[in-house]
Amino acid sequence: MGHVQDNAAESVRRVLERLPDSSAYEYRTDTGQIIKVKISVDRQKREATVDFTGTSPVMKNNFNAPEPVARAAVLYAFRVMVEDMIPMNAGCLRPINIIIPEGCMLKPTYPAAVVAGNVETSQHVTNALFGAMGAMANAQGTMNNLTFGNKKYQYYETICSGSPAGRMNNGRGFAGTSGVHTHMTNSRLTDPEVLELRFPVLLEDFHIREGSGGKGKWSAGDGTERTIRFLEKMECAILSSHRNRPPQGLDGGGDGEVGSTKVRRKDGRIEVLKACDQTLL
Repeated sequence: MGHVQDNAAESVRRVLERLPDSSAYEYRTDTGQIIKVKISVDRQKREATVDFTGTSPVMKNNFNAPEPVARAAVLYAFRVMVEDMIPMNAGCLRPINIIIPEGCMLKPTYPAAVVAGNVETSQHVTNALFGAMGAMANAQGTMNNLTFGNKKYQYYETICSGSPAGRMNNGRGFAGTSGVHTHMTNSRLTDPEVLELRFPVLLEDFHIREGSGGKGKWSAGDGTERTIRFLEKMECAILSSHRNRPPQGLDGGGDGEVGSTKVRRKDGRIEVLKACDQTLL
């Protein structure tokens, strides 16, 4: 295990050699909160400091994230930057010093609400890190957490979008992929046949949302549209982000489109839900 961690640490140090001496990124969310990150590289020590100073304080919403969430996002981002086949392990963080100020939304204390921290804010932190390193444009920045149920049925799914465009460590660009989960959203959706067999719903439609990804020399993947018809009365809730602020492009690339959650009533009325909302179907 010692060799595995030593190799991971050295792999990340080689990544640091390709990064600028200092870089920063500011990530604004639908809730008005800001995640600020600055990455400073010490060439002599072959180390980097990831500093979240300036990030918004704890807010009275559930988008605060426990400190380990931000640390895990840093681990994930630098592991991705390695581009070699190494296992995820703590050695990746050995050359990285992480600063998370007390009282900010990434280091809350009781009784701050944190339910969206793991599923939403983790995505925001990851986008900010890749943006600071100039590696990738913003991904969808949300897991699109959809839940529905009643006394008999309960269901939870995350809805995929598209992966962002970016550049490899050698400067070679790449385009994104449509209709895939990214970063923290690594789950698979239930097969339509199984979904309809086990729950009183009908999956009317699930397709690529053409043109929704940011456009540029290397374009992002497109998102998806998913329509579910409910055959019984259900309570439904959505926990999501990027309903107001679009995912940002990189180096002049275009932004992606924002998402939306809509309810089509029996009489044909269309209701647009908020990013975090619930309704009775």
